[in-house]
Amino acid sequence: LMGGLNYQVEHHLFPSMARPHLSRARLVVRDFCKTHDVPYTETSLVRSYAIVIEYLNRVGLAARDPFDCPMVGQYRRA
Repeated sequence: LMGGLNYQVEHHLFPSMARPHLSRARLVVRDFCKTHDVPYTETSLVRSYAIVIEYLNRVGLAARDPFDCPMVGQYRRA
């Protein structure tokens, strides 16, 4: 559903492992992280989309005024 992004950590730990096996590796990695007090962050599909939308809104709204562009001020004809 997420194109393998839900197994991003496992993919980078085991790059040659076939995708169908990454779900089992996820369990091992999560247990290892828990045992060694290493943060292992997960989120839902809906929350992941919300995070992306919040980020796009934040960076997009920061530059929402096209007249803030220094090139516009330099080359605009009166």
